[in-house]
This record gives sequence, C-alpha cells and structure tokens, in this order.
Amino acid sequence: MRTFKLFLAIAMLVSSVSTMAAYKIDRLEPAFWWAGMENENLQILVYGEGISELRPSIDYPGVSLEQTVQVKSPNYLFLYLKVDKSAKAGSFDILFKRNNKTMVKYNYELKQRVAGSASRQGYDNSDVMYLITPDRFVNGDTSNDEVEGLKEGLDRADDFGRHGGDLAGIMQSLDYIEDMGYTTLWLNPVMENDMPEGSYHGYAITDFYETDARHGSNEDYVQLSKELKKRNMKLVIDMIMNHCGSHHWWMEDLPTDDWLNFQDGWQVTTHLRETNMDPYASEYDKRNHADGWFVESMPDLNQRNPLMADYLIYNTIWWIEYADLDGIRMDTYPYPDKAFMSEWTRRVMEEYPNFNIVGEEWSSNPAIVSYWQKDKINADGYVSYMPGVFDFPLQDALVKALNEDDSQWGQGLPKLYATLADDHLYADPTQLVIFPDNHDMSRFYTQINEDFGMFKMGMAFTAVCRGIPQIYYGTEILMTNPNSDSHGEIRAEYPGGWDDHTANAFTGEGLTADQKEAQTFTKILLNWRKGCSAVHDGCLKHFAPNHANGLYTLFRYDDKSVVMLVMNKNSEANDVNILPFKVEVIGAATEGVDVITGNNVSLAGETVKVEGRSFLLVEIKK
Repeated sequence: MRTFKLFLAIAMLVSSVSTMAAYKIDRLEPAFWWAGMENENLQILVYGEGISELRPSIDYPGVSLEQTVQVKSPNYLFLYLKVDKSAKAGSFDILFKRNNKTMVKYNYELKQRVAGSASRQGYDNSDVMYLITPDRFVNGDTSNDEVEGLKEGLDRADDFGRHGGDLAGIMQSLDYIEDMGYTTLWLNPVMENDMPEGSYHGYAITDFYETDARHGSNEDYVQLSKELKKRNMKLVIDMIMNHCGSHHWWMEDLPTDDWLNFQDGWQVTTHLRETNMDPYASEYDKRNHADGWFVESMPDLNQRNPLMADYLIYNTIWWIEYADLDGIRMDTYPYPDKAFMSEWTRRVMEEYPNFNIVGEEWSSNPAIVSYWQKDKINADGYVSYMPGVFDFPLQDALVKALNEDDSQWGQGLPKLYATLADDHLYADPTQLVIFPDNHDMSRFYTQINEDFGMFKMGMAFTAVCRGIPQIYYGTEILMTNPNSDSHGEIRAEYPGGWDDHTANAFTGEGLTADQKEAQTFTKILLNWRKGCSAVHDGCLKHFAPNHANGLYTLFRYDDKSVVMLVMNKNSEANDVNILPFKVEVIGAATEGVDVITGNNVSLAGETVKVEGRSFLLVEIKK
C-alpha cells in the first residue's frame, strides 16, 4: 500500500511538471511599459502554444486586469490592463493559471518615465531632416553583415540586396551630419525585415518590436537617439500601419479570421486614394483601395479589427517612449482604414501634445494632401490630428519650375508661384515637410537633368520656403541614377561608406569639383538656416513672375531680419527692380548680406543684379 501511495505521489508530481512544461510564453508584447502614462490603458499580446487555456491574474498596486480576450487561435491571449496614475515603477508577476494552479508566470516591469517625456518637443520649423536608407549609408560594423537565422544575407552586387549599412555606421557619421547643418535624422525603417529577398528597404516588417539584427539591436537604436540628443539633434522613426511582411511571425498562426484584409485571397490595391475624400465614391472602390495589398509580400493589416488597432497604437507609443523619439514619418498614410488613422494620430498626440508627425500622401494635388492635416475642415467631417504632411505638390512644382520653358503659360517659375498660392487649402502650411527628392523617386540632380545652376537654385528655395526641409542622403553631393529609375539604384551606397569605395564624401577624396562645390554650398546654406528665425517661423510674401520673364522673388521676414530670394532662370544676368519690394518688405534698408558668399549687397538703388541661371539670397538685418 505504501509503495502504491509513493508511486501515486511520484506520478502526480511528474504530471504536474509535465503540465508546467506544456505551457510557455513565446512572445509577450510590449515586453514592458511605463508608470505615469497619460492614457491609463494598455493592451498586451501574449503568444504561446495553448495559452488561451490559461487564466491570467495580476496583483500589483495601481494595476488591474480589466479584460482578457480569447480569439480563434488557441495560442493567443489579449490582456487589457489599467495602469492607474498612482501605480509606481516596479515589477510584478502576471500569473497564468489552470484550475487555480499557476502554469506560467511572466515578470512584467513598469519602468520609470524619463523626466519631461510627456512634454517632449518634436521636430519643428528650425530643423532640417536628413533622410537615410540605413542599409546603403555606412557599413560601420561588418560583423552583422550576415546574421545566423535571418533569411537574407549580404549581396552588394544586387541593387535590391543587402549591402551592410547599419546603425553603427550612422553613429560613426554624426560629426559629418551635424557639421553639414542637418538637425534631425529620419531613417527608413530599421525594424526586423526577415524576408527571403529585397528587404533592405525596411518596409516589410516581420517583428514590430525588434530592430533588424543586420542594422544592430534595440539598444543600438536607443544609443543613436542618445548620441543625437547630446548634439541637440533629433530622431524621426519611419512607421507603417498599413502592412507587414509576409514572413511576419504571426503569419503562420493568425489570431483571427479578419487579422488581415482579403485574408482568404489577397488582391492588389487600386491606389485610388481619391476615394478617401470623394463624395461620390462607392464602397466597392473604397474597399479595394484601402484593403488591397501593395504586393503579395506585404499583407494588408485590418485596422478595423479592434485588437489589431490597439496593437499598432501601443506599439507606436512604446517606441516613442523607449527610444526617446522626436517624430514619426508615417508611410502610405491614405492606405490604412482612415477612421483608424484618425484615432491613431489622436492617441499619439494625446500622449505627447508637443510631438510631431508627418504623413506620406503621394499626390501632386494639394486638395488631396491637405485633407489629412490637423485642423483641416473637411466637407465630409473627417478629423485628423496629424500636424504635418509631405508637400508632394510643391516638390513636383519645383522640378517643373526648374525644367520647363517659362515662355509657356503656366509653366516654369509661374508653376511654383501658383502651387504656393494653393496654401489656402492647408490648415497650417508651415507644418508641411518640403523636399527636393526622397528614397522613392529619382535623385533631384537626375530630375533636373544634372543642371548645376538649377540644383543650387532648388536647394536655396527649399532652405528658404515655408515648411520643414528634408534632404535625402547624397543629394548634397549630386548623387544620380542615370541608368534607370530603379529603387535599387536610387538608394545607392553613399561614397565612403564602405572600405572599397574609391570616392569618399566624408573626406572629399575622389569627389568631382562639382560634387565638392555642391557639398560646400549645402553646408553653408543649412548652417545659415539654423540661426535664421525668419525662415523658421517668419511670414512669407512672394512676387509673381511676370509671364516669360524667368524671374521669381520670395521673402521670409520677422522682427529680426528679412530674407530675399530672387531666382533667375534666364541665361543672362538681370537687373531686378526692387522698388516694389522696398514698399512692402525691405523698407528703408540700404544693405544686406549675400548668404552664400558673405559679401555685402547694396539695396540703395532701384535694382539688384542677379546672375544668369542663378539666384541671389540676401539677409537684411533689422
């Protein structure tokens, strides 16, 4: 009998151990949170085999488990917590029980928020963004070129392959970036893209909480943010709410039947972004735009599923808090569910009222772009909380203004004037991000047919115009894509970023005379812009180009200075009549300073001379 009891006790112990071993948590996201957040709610995704069979519990002052959501897949639980403002930083166990026995426990941490986190200041009009495709900028750590377990290795011979650029390379280049006059970094996504091929760009995310190991680690990303803060510089994260990568970890076991749009059989988006504001649009067309996939390798996320919506919102806030971010660039803004995007922007700005976000709406029509900006009164009542949008209409107009023959009505510089005149459509045109090019289009120097004079004119306009300038890496050294408009060529390696390069933009070695001049020119322009409040927040006034005269003048001014930009597309020098300018802007000033040369410019007469195929940029101190 004693032997039987002993056997039974051992059997029960083995059974208990086996039960304990049967459950484990493979993922819990977010893995930690913070005490004292503005919004007291928190969603936690828990993933592990059979985890839905367990019942979670929490015992910690100020933290309560409000709801546990089971879904179709038995391997998920979604926990909704309330973290009261009285909750203190510390850690607690989340216990997962079955029949009142603890099967699994997870030690969860509430971190202490950094002082001033909630009132963080986002990027603003005093900043200039430097856009970098990390894989193509600088390879600072060759040890992560190949990472065991990730599907795609190094292949520099392939324009669409991994080339090895990383966060270490960016950190090693901060002296150069700061010296050039850039104040803010926007990196194409650095989150994990564990795809079989073509994932160097970062837009096919396979883990929303992990930095891609070929770029570095989460700790490296945080360190980059810290290094930037030491220099009074800022970091903008590139996010995607619309889609993930087809090899995202959840794709083998989707939580619900509606986790994705067209989950039973994908179809490509129509790209009809106009359906978002079209008063006559059919529901059929709306759905095929918003729910369609970009490509088969980028499944379209269904933000109408409240679990998915919350997952994306908390992931966004986690990254802002974790990495001490200064802004978000939101990819493909008009493609996700637009009601969700309204709520997403509201929640982010509720948590960080002084933060900044810019959305990508790639349209040359300002009526479409302006729809998404905060405080825009839309005919359909749609409300957005996003401070800024990318000014694609102005980018398009700038290239046409520099390329087109001004003798044709409405072309050339008049096109630029007319596009700025459309600013009445925006709730706040000063919050637009303006740019000569980006990672998705041909290089600016290629777009303007490698005309060096037009390059300088375009860069000067970008530095002076209202809005927040963004410059793509390599634009400052005239990088081109002469052979094709392939993204792989557009996102070429930055000269000097690899040891085998014969040219080096960091030292000037191997650059052409024009490249060196363009680099010096950009450096002068951007460093001047840093200290000129008139081009940050000053008023704008422009004087319309007379038909076919090839001249356009734009002013920025505040109580400290007046900035005058005169653009001359004519082959010959022009004496520009400044009497109208004196009446409305310049006043009694008789002298200014040429921003580029540092020479004095007389304003005592009736005209100023502007060289052919060039510009004059003058600052007049008050």
